Amino acid sequence: MSTTTRGGEGTRGGEESRGGGAPRGGEEPAPPVPAPPVPAPPAALGLPAATALVIGSIIGTGVFALPSALAPYGPIALVAFGVVTLGALALAMTFGSLSGRVPGSGGPYVYAREAFGEFAGFLNAWSYWITAWAGNAAIAVAWVGYVEVFVNTGHRTGISLLIALTGLWIPAAVNLTGMRNTGAFQVVTTVLKFVPLVFMATVGLLFVKADNFGPFNASHQSAPGAISAAAAIALFSYLGLEAASVVAGRVREPGRNVPRATVYGTLACAVIYILGTLAVLGTVPHGQLGSSTAPFSDAANNIFGGGWAGDAVAVAAIVSGIGALNGWTMLCAEMPYAAARDGLFPGAFARLRGKNDVPVFGIIASTVLASLITVFSYTRFQDVFTKIVLLSVLTAVIPYLFSAAAQLYWLLVRGRASLKPGRLARDTVVAALAMAFSYWSIQGSGYQTVYYGLFVILLGLPVYIWLKRDRGEYGEYGETVPAATVPAATTGARAPETPTADRAVRRPWADRAHRLNPLRHHH
Repeated sequence: MSTTTRGGEGTRGGEESRGGGAPRGGEEPAPPVPAPPVPAPPAALGLPAATALVIGSIIGTGVFALPSALAPYGPIALVAFGVVTLGALALAMTFGSLSGRVPGSGGPYVYAREAFGEFAGFLNAWSYWITAWAGNAAIAVAWVGYVEVFVNTGHRTGISLLIALTGLWIPAAVNLTGMRNTGAFQVVTTVLKFVPLVFMATVGLLFVKADNFGPFNASHQSAPGAISAAAAIALFSYLGLEAASVVAGRVREPGRNVPRATVYGTLACAVIYILGTLAVLGTVPHGQLGSSTAPFSDAANNIFGGGWAGDAVAVAAIVSGIGALNGWTMLCAEMPYAAARDGLFPGAFARLRGKNDVPVFGIIASTVLASLITVFSYTRFQDVFTKIVLLSVLTAVIPYLFSAAAQLYWLLVRGRASLKPGRLARDTVVAALAMAFSYWSIQGSGYQTVYYGLFVILLGLPVYIWLKRDRGEYGEYGETVPAATVPAATTGARAPETPTADRAVRRPWADRAHRLNPLRHHH
């Protein structure tokens, strides 16, 4: 009798194996028996929740310290922010187009797999998964600084570590209750964090004083050099804009709502970032801003006087951090979940538990890894932690690059037959800008980060070999190992919410090459 897990892994009892039993003498081995389709998880997120996920994933705790990081460059940093914002919007529009055409969970993983094959899809899923859990550790450590405005003001290490771990596991607990509760929590925290930021970006502008700005270019570099250096800080502020596309299979009407959520969320964050930073630069004297650890709090205190306003901003930062951790914990599980259902990530990530179909293993495993890095950061591995944070940024940008390349590839190959000339020209320019922005982001990460980042990404190669071996496949075009040599219980059903393009349509040149030289594929 056959049994099948939620993750699509079928096992057979008796004498049957994955391929339907060992071949008898002189007989051809039976073809692998596909596992029955696995039902898609419920689509619990509407447009508001999907938009809140984008905003909540982009705006974490970093925005509250961003003006201090940009202060050494002066107001010219706003020019850099504008340039980076154009790149981020190009990426948002690219993700919107991709999700409308390929409406499946997995985001960058799905787009890379559809355009460039399974290996590219796996590398994107692997890279993004590292980004998600390593980035959560960074958010948690920054979040502790705002919590300790009210508790543990003496910054005792043990208590700080306990607070950080609490910040990681509260969102994990929320995610374990199901997608509906996770989405509701995301909407609430996004509204609570957005209100004070909107206030500063609007009312705060009324209290701006020109004398506070200082020199336009305070960096003593050339204008292009100052813009490039400031952009290296600002360009990391938009990580998370792809969040809705990663969970597209959980969004109602994904072809309509995911593109809108991506663009609307990124636009909202762009307005808040630029106007909020302008307000802080104009309300906190330039000489004080560079050394400020809570620039938005200082700006609020300067506007209203006293310390209550700064405490209110600190509360907003706490809410912002926990909301960002909630969203990124969801992404920690959803990206490997989509890949695992396609057989391109360990099968445990594809198993859903409970009546709410929760990817429990992905949530727990990712939070455990984030917790380990957090523990290291509070002991003797500070330098290691800093490097891992930088790596998390690089490993996010690489899937961006692949996604932009996938969009450009499709436009050049099939766009002329599918789109009007005006739309084709616009989308091509946007995709090219998104690619250029991604390359710029990688360059801004620094040589050492790129070096270690390549090493971390290539650590996925043994995992890919193991996965392909368990599936009994060799090569990209489906050469299958005889069933008797393949371990049982390794078949996985492809996720119904991540549709597979027909390889015969996608790769006609491969079939033609096989007909011309059939021996080429059977060395």
